[in-house]
Amino acid sequence: MASNTRILLEVCVDDVAGLNAAIEGGADRIELCSALALGGLTPSAGLMSVAARSPVPCYAMIRPRAGDFTYTAREIDMMTNDIFFAASAGLAGVVFGASLPDGRLDAETLRTLCDAVGSMPRTLHRAFDLVPDLAEAIDLAVECGFERILTSGRKKTAPEGLDDLAEAVRIAGGRISIMPGAGINLKTIEAILARLDVTEVHSSCSANSAIADPRIVALGFSEPTVKVTDVKLVRALKTRLKAAQ
Repeated sequence: MASNTRILLEVCVDDVAGLNAAIEGGADRIELCSALALGGLTPSAGLMSVAARSPVPCYAMIRPRAGDFTYTAREIDMMTNDIFFAASAGLAGVVFGASLPDGRLDAETLRTLCDAVGSMPRTLHRAFDLVPDLAEAIDLAVECGFERILTSGRKKTAPEGLDDLAEAVRIAGGRISIMPGAGINLKTIEAILARLDVTEVHSSCSANSAIADPRIVALGFSEPTVKVTDVKLVRALKTRLKAAQ
């Protein structure tokens, strides 16, 4: 159900090679992380500084650890400082979220972090996929000034969450962008485009790559196979999105 509006491609990366591949492949925006295998954590200061000089807008993930999104006061201080650094480095925006133990968005923490962000653009991440009430969460995201919500429709992948994604788009009513993410690739994008009227999608555009040096694996420095951003997959997905306009 995609309209004639241009559909942007956001690619998530966690290293310089991925950053370069996303740029070369034609990504419209980059979500900058560390540890994508854990869902994405805050990138290093060095990676943020390099990304800030790229020709493509880069948003830094602000997530201090793996696990849930219920944060202590000290973790919120860390996140605030990371936001300040991302802004000082010249990044285009930031990505964050925070939850209460029952899965609802933590309004107090989100407002605190948004105060730190100021006018800097922001994305609400997949903490949204834990919420029990879509409308309540979307209203809060709008109130907090988020540009978009990255969501898989409260399922493991966006193709599985199409019903919730469609309902989120309906509830949002153009007040905020609903950006499908998780499990989006060349095979699954057709279902997304057929069902949802969205203006942007999120993908890792990654492929498996074997570690060539067995010593690296033997010493515990890496898993035998890792996912890497593939410039050909970025380019192919971007081409498909252009054709949907």
